[in-house]
Amino acid sequence: MSELSNRVALVTGASRGLGRATALRLAELGARVIVHYGASRDAADTLAAEIRAKGGQADVLGADLAAPDGGHKLADAVKALGIARLDVLVANAGIAEMQPIETQTVESFDRQFAVNVRSPFFLVQQLLPILGEGSSVIFLSSVVARVAFDGTAIYSATKGAVEVLTRNLAKELGPRGIRVNAIAPGAIDTDMAQDFLGTEESREFVKGMQALKRIGQPEDIADAVALLASDRSRWIDGRSIEVSGGSNL
Repeated sequence: MSELSNRVALVTGASRGLGRATALRLAELGARVIVHYGASRDAADTLAAEIRAKGGQADVLGADLAAPDGGHKLADAVKALGIARLDVLVANAGIAEMQPIETQTVESFDRQFAVNVRSPFFLVQQLLPILGEGSSVIFLSSVVARVAFDGTAIYSATKGAVEVLTRNLAKELGPRGIRVNAIAPGAIDTDMAQDFLGTEESREFVKGMQALKRIGQPEDIADAVALLASDRSRWIDGRSIEVSGGSNL
């Protein structure tokens, strides 16, 4: 029997990048995966078809997590699938708008906090009726919550907030048997990261900051998420686990 057989997992922002790799990995381990997308419906459908072609189970749900009620609508859509219990929630959806302080706007500030912080908080809140003993909530943080880089102040602040949420929700939900942890990736080779991984010079610079001297791949993060989703991490709670190849040690 596969490790996550008979489990149901929701992965937000699953149509590309880290979310896509994570959804595939959880499906490979036997979970029924709910693939959330914000705008890329075609990519989400393609992912779900790939999961089904391999013998897995997948549902596709769309929701705009930048909207004030985005988390509420997504939670309602999950419940409308007839799911009585959600075993794994991977709050992966996020945006980064990296600019010097002089060019940052109120709109950008609010949008990043809405997607990266507000939506995962209220998604957990609204899904509480179907989360329970043994459920695992996994937030996506970032190494930038620990290390400062030019132009990342707002994005870094959202990830710092995610780490605070992780600790506080772990404490609050622990008595219900719900574990809450975070994964903090370093530089991962996705389309979202091309602003700082788009040239050979920038890639060599990033590798120079890492003990393991390579660029991280989405599968590196997916495997870490899979660990936190499984019973093998049953005694891990309220922690942010950095998965960065030893970045900025």
